[in-house]
Amino acid sequence: MRATTIHAPYDLRVEDVPDPVIKDSTDVVVRVLRACVCGSDLWAYRGESARQPGQRIGHEFLGIVEEAGADVTGFASGDLVVAPFVWSDGTCDYCAEGLHTSCPRGGFWGSVGSDGGQGEAVRVPFADGTLVKLPADAASDDHLLTALLALSDVLGTGHHAALGAGVRKGSTVAVVGDGAVGLCGVLAAKRLGADRIIALGRHTARTDIARAFGATDVVAERGVAAEAAVRELTGGQGAHAVIEAVGTEQSMRTAVAITRDGGSIGYVGVPHGSGTGVDLSVMFDRNIALRGGVAPVRAYIPELLPDVLDGTIDPSPVFDLTVGLDGVPGGYRAMDERTALKVLVKP
Repeated sequence: MRATTIHAPYDLRVEDVPDPVIKDSTDVVVRVLRACVCGSDLWAYRGESARQPGQRIGHEFLGIVEEAGADVTGFASGDLVVAPFVWSDGTCDYCAEGLHTSCPRGGFWGSVGSDGGQGEAVRVPFADGTLVKLPADAASDDHLLTALLALSDVLGTGHHAALGAGVRKGSTVAVVGDGAVGLCGVLAAKRLGADRIIALGRHTARTDIARAFGATDVVAERGVAAEAAVRELTGGQGAHAVIEAVGTEQSMRTAVAITRDGGSIGYVGVPHGSGTGVDLSVMFDRNIALRGGVAPVRAYIPELLPDVLDGTIDPSPVFDLTVGLDGVPGGYRAMDERTALKVLVKP
């Protein structure tokens, strides 16, 4: 089969690799129908996250089960499934608690020795604990498939951030970051009943999506100017709940500065750079809570899936460029240059 591999910074290739096969009785092989490029993939692309030459890449996909191991009970050949961005056994204490990302036997797609989502097929370990079955008729609905793909990462990650930030009915929410996760944070905040949602972002195409997803206000400034703008919009107090979806020192400083005393920050931006932007003494003095981290999206898919299926929420607008498998390297360039928000891949 063909799959995307990374060899060095900015050196992505679509190459012939061995077809995935059942190795353990709990495996399935999934033929990929839809995949995509994540903003976090760009850290490896830029050389800011180490990868071995030839390592697979990509962690968001859905597809059709082609073969199932002898001990797989929940899936059979022909089933349409979506995969969260980590696999998990579904039986450990962490999985039982909804923290699938801490599963001792779990792992990330594209890690050394595993398949990546940006290829023609993927071997899925612990299929019963990892995959979620989708309605079979969704396979013929191109728009719905695109929306369902967001369940593999960005929609659940935005939801995780909103929960961490304590979004509730009637609250005022600010979202730092206008990437796909930040936009899904807007969607999640709206779904959870926020009364006012302030989106921080400078790119009109993205803030237009934010408004469509439920943002009531847009702040285009950055740094101190952004902090002042949010304070002005909130009568000097700041937001009850702040979603941080970037992961830089500056974005976290902004998040802390625009949080109302007694409020909470839900952080899901993958941390990168030398600093954290977190001053514990400031957070202590102002009673600001910090919750979040890597999102256990497997726990959220059953809750979010019905709303995607019936159209209550539609995250598909975050995918603004579609490529075939051969177009994946160009898709990375487009996202790196910020000419694309999130690239959809149709192998």
